[in-house]
Amino acid sequence: MKINRYVDISTIDREAKRDYIDRHSPFIHCEKTAKKGEKFKVTVKLGDEYPHPDDFDHYIAWVQLWNGENNLAQATFVPGALGNQPGHVEVDFYIVPQKNLKLTAMSFCTKHGLWQSDEVEVEVAE
Repeated sequence: MKINRYVDISTIDREAKRDYIDRHSPFIHCEKTAKKGEKFKVTVKLGDEYPHPDDFDHYIAWVQLWNGENNLAQATFVPGALGNQPGHVEVDFYIVPQKNLKLTAMSFCTKHGLWQSDEVEVEVAE
């Protein structure tokens, strides 16, 4: 399966292409440092500017949080989870890190496939 990745939409001329890339791309929002053994919040939001549809045949089915090659968590959605209105899927994951993290998020659109975020490094201190 092809993995799609975000590209800087400010470099793209066609509005439809900008919309397509942005609304499918997961973005990780979290602090750059965490404390070992303490709960740490990581938010994954799909899209920055453009909302994603929430139709019975076109919706975000799941969002995953990864640390390197280890799947840490997953949130699964059904059609209508956003009230059948276009919107930004947003998930808060709470993890308890033991060592430095290299986080990525994956999301799956039922019509446009698999999408991966940029990696976010988090330093974990004692």
